Amino acid sequence: TTVFADGLLIPTAVMPGDGGAYVGNSTELLFMKDTDGDGKADVRKTELAGFGTEDTHHILHTLRRGPAGQLFFNQSIYIHSHIETPHGVRRLNGGGIWKYRPETMDLEVVMRGMVNSWGHHFDRWGQSFATDGAYGHGINYTFPGAAFVTAVGMDRILKGLNLGSPKHCGLEILSGRHLPDDWQGNMITNDFRGHRVCRFVVTENEAGYVSREQVELIKTDHVAFRPIDVKMGPDGAIYIADWYNPIIQHGEVDFRDPRRDHTHGRIWRVTYKGKPTLPRPKLVDASNQELLEALKLPEEWTRQNAKNVLRERGREKVEADLKAWLKALDSQDPQYEHNLLEGLWVAQSLSSVQPELLKQCLSAKDGRARAAAVRVARHWKDQLPETYTLIAPLANDEHPRVRLEAVRALSWYDQPTVLTDAYQALDHPADEFLDYALWLTTRETKSIWLPQVLEGTSALQKEPKKLLFALTAVNSPEVAPVITKLIQTGQIPDSELSSSLNLLGKFANAGDLQQLYELALKPETKPGHQAAILRTLAQAVQARKMRPTGELEALQQLFRSDNPAVQQAAMECAGLWKIGSLQQPIRELAQSDQTSLDLRKTSLYALARLGGKENQQLLLKLSENKDSQALAIAAVAALAEMNVKLAATQCVNLMQTVTAPDQLAALSNIFLQRKG
Repeated sequence: TTVFADGLLIPTAVMPGDGGAYVGNSTELLFMKDTDGDGKADVRKTELAGFGTEDTHHILHTLRRGPAGQLFFNQSIYIHSHIETPHGVRRLNGGGIWKYRPETMDLEVVMRGMVNSWGHHFDRWGQSFATDGAYGHGINYTFPGAAFVTAVGMDRILKGLNLGSPKHCGLEILSGRHLPDDWQGNMITNDFRGHRVCRFVVTENEAGYVSREQVELIKTDHVAFRPIDVKMGPDGAIYIADWYNPIIQHGEVDFRDPRRDHTHGRIWRVTYKGKPTLPRPKLVDASNQELLEALKLPEEWTRQNAKNVLRERGREKVEADLKAWLKALDSQDPQYEHNLLEGLWVAQSLSSVQPELLKQCLSAKDGRARAAAVRVARHWKDQLPETYTLIAPLANDEHPRVRLEAVRALSWYDQPTVLTDAYQALDHPADEFLDYALWLTTRETKSIWLPQVLEGTSALQKEPKKLLFALTAVNSPEVAPVITKLIQTGQIPDSELSSSLNLLGKFANAGDLQQLYELALKPETKPGHQAAILRTLAQAVQARKMRPTGELEALQQLFRSDNPAVQQAAMECAGLWKIGSLQQPIRELAQSDQTSLDLRKTSLYALARLGGKENQQLLLKLSENKDSQALAIAAVAALAEMNVKLAATQCVNLMQTVTAPDQLAALSNIFLQRKG
């Protein structure tokens, strides 16, 4: 062996390529190269710097080549990175996946979150999957902009495909002629805590996937077996990196414990019995035509490395041969559209913008090819202005994953119709992944469409359900007046009213609340809507001390509603708003045997919130009620809001007569559940 490079600081990732190797070196991504043939790096270039190092378990790792030659790499939860590039500062706080193009120094975050994501791979169609070495969701399907557990600053996150699964490290997707047909596309990862190499079958399901764990590839009770990475080799075999250490804890076991193994480690080679492995592909000295033909092979290792060699040769030496190869492809070949896609990825890696090839892939019969081509179209947005018009119709594609990719790609465009174009996808069913993509694109394009909505010029105003989706996704005070108007004009479907009002409870100002209050008072307003509005008004004053601006005594008319829910909600608002002028009718309702028990209970709390000696005396009196122990218990609970000591005395007295277990529990909980 030869030491290629030394003097590094905790190098945690390496990726050969471009005549040298990229190395994750603490705060830096380095490129190192041997120029004099002695096997040792004599060129050391800092590609990027500014990666966080707060925890050495989480620093730059998992270097991968994407299907079009880009570099992908990960960081984990305790890392905060601020990278200066020629295109601006790029930031990632916490875990996530980066994408980098060395030739242009374009750097972007493509996924956020996870705890310790030491696993990332692409399937045959360019879709991304990841594993988390410190969380329990198994295989995670990820797409541009997706966020998972621990993602900093995200209001919403996605879940993995195997909830409750053990923690997994590393990831490989199987392919090739050496392995059985029913293992093609299976995903292999490692449960290093459980001494297992695990296998999953992942199948398409709407816009996303379903993952099912199979019998382990390897399982042992040997305490030192610690599989941490897995890769397919050029021969079609599976290679597993085994850390080989009985102790894996951070600080739970002494760092000087003699059982810690600092010297051993091994790589296992797994082959299929009775079937020969493949000869190693000879790619470096192959002709362009031979490399292009290799893109038709089933082995992902060979296809990826053939593309790497073509990319390193450069556009001038490859472009003409690529075009000739594409032209000669057999359209009757069952793999024709995948071959076209591989050619498109080669073109992308060479920065060879080919509009007709792109259009061909975007109109492929196979939705997986169309979905992959959308990402290429977005990548070429600056070189090919027509990409927007190519992508936008695909938000209405018959394949849900094509719709997802189109929705996410559109978020990169500063077009006035971006959201209405993306929302074509809302005309179709949406699973959790597509719904998330729509939510995220809505938020990322807010600066474009929200001013249109506020000015009343948005096409979304003709489609209230879509508009409500947008306003809810933004989750901002700016949307409150628009939602208020939609409710006033009856444009909110009953099924969406509750979520709309919840948003107003969080963000509406006093003026918006006044308009809602006036709507609740109107006789023509449905009782169900009245009750829901009043509950929202109660939520606003409880959470934000915000209440309507006008005269509030008219609330009394709702005490006489035929709808019990309206009565109770109105009574609750009267107490929360502290409307002293309504004290007498509330007292009358609280004392009347003709009043329902539920409304009497609510009126007791209203009196407690209004305060005063008279109300305290009334609550004390009702806590001694002999005819209804339920009312007496409610009176004690309300009294505790005013005078906890007096309520405690009444509670003790009441416990002498109460025998039902549920009522005794209710009395106890008055004090057990109190804060302070």
